[in-house]
Amino acid sequence: MLPLALGIDIGTSGSRAVAMRPDFSMVARAAMPLERFGANGRDPAVWWAAVEATLKELFSRIDRATVRAIAVDGTSGTLLPVDGVGRPLAEPLMYNDKVSDAAILAAVADVAPEASAAHGPTSGLAKALWFQRLPGVYAVLHQADWIAGQFSGRFDVSDENNSLKTGYDAEAHRWPEWIAATGMRMELLPTVVRPGALTGRLTAAAADLFGLPRDVAVVAGTTDGCASFLATGAATAGDGVTALGSSLTIKILSDRPVSAPRYGIYSHRLGDVWLAGGASNTGGKVLTQHFSLARIVELSAAIDPATETGLDYYPLGSAGERFPVAEPTLQPRLLPRPESDADYLKAMLEGIAAIEALGYQRLAELGAPKLTSVRSVGGGSANAAWTAIRQRKLGVDFPPPLSDEAAAGAARLALMGAKDAGLL
Repeated sequence: MLPLALGIDIGTSGSRAVAMRPDFSMVARAAMPLERFGANGRDPAVWWAAVEATLKELFSRIDRATVRAIAVDGTSGTLLPVDGVGRPLAEPLMYNDKVSDAAILAAVADVAPEASAAHGPTSGLAKALWFQRLPGVYAVLHQADWIAGQFSGRFDVSDENNSLKTGYDAEAHRWPEWIAATGMRMELLPTVVRPGALTGRLTAAAADLFGLPRDVAVVAGTTDGCASFLATGAATAGDGVTALGSSLTIKILSDRPVSAPRYGIYSHRLGDVWLAGGASNTGGKVLTQHFSLARIVELSAAIDPATETGLDYYPLGSAGERFPVAEPTLQPRLLPRPESDADYLKAMLEGIAAIEALGYQRLAELGAPKLTSVRSVGGGSANAAWTAIRQRKLGVDFPPPLSDEAAAGAARLALMGAKDAGLL
């Protein structure tokens, strides 16, 4: 039997897991909704109950004796305070929760470098500063750190990707000195390692719970966004991934970090390369303001993607854009409207594709490599007419993604850790 690595993705709605062979092929997958285990999706006990049930479902489909490593990804910027044995001391602050304490926000703004991802009310550092006030706090952890700790017993370690918004300097491989100037107690911040690094082995309790060998490696994970990128198989500088969901998000592998806070661009370190990207306010949500999903499918079948409407649209649901242009008051541009609904949809698809192309161009202007390929994920990637329009405007290869599941990206990191530990 070939050895397997497990990737676990804990998101806002549920838990997912995949078992992966060393050749990156997936043997099995399982998923569980958080709501099955409690109404409060931000309760760590609900997270863990969902992960436990997901893994038990996965293990019903594989030989658990072949498992060699586990890695976890979680929502970026979700933090919780714990005591010395990993027990949560308060309800976590989720990735989109804001710290409203003006003194905390000012303390970060006064000393954080402009390029740091620690700015703003949703930053990990603002949340860590809030949580350190609690009595008995031993560490402030990211969501993925805490889940991984349930396997390894370690509640003092994180990865470079989850730690970025908490102020970690991925270029220097350290927590920078300026963080202490915010009033943060540095001893509460976890030790940081690269994604894919070995952080421990299963505890006896975890091994018994799941019926796994004690020598299974626990490997440092990543954020859900980085895991989704890794899952696609993009692996060389110039490879891009576009997520066509309610919004438009693009990322590219770069041989150097790219930082442009004005555009919301920061770079995650992935070994010897960097993952840079940005998110536009355009995307599928704009389309569904005008047409139902069924109508979009119907109209798309009537579109000729090889021709241009000649309409210069900038589809937005409301005023304001950050990337690839930084204009808080930018107005949607969706006129004139042609008589044909199919032409109207086509012009919007052309406009979103043009924004995507401008996004990759902007990243290149800021130091990223020239785009060489694009892998597409998200609901919009299934639209053949839109894909053809995008291919024409971007002018690069569109290889199919190996997977669009974040758990598969975490599994790739688990494989990396297993190989480094000599378990494969």
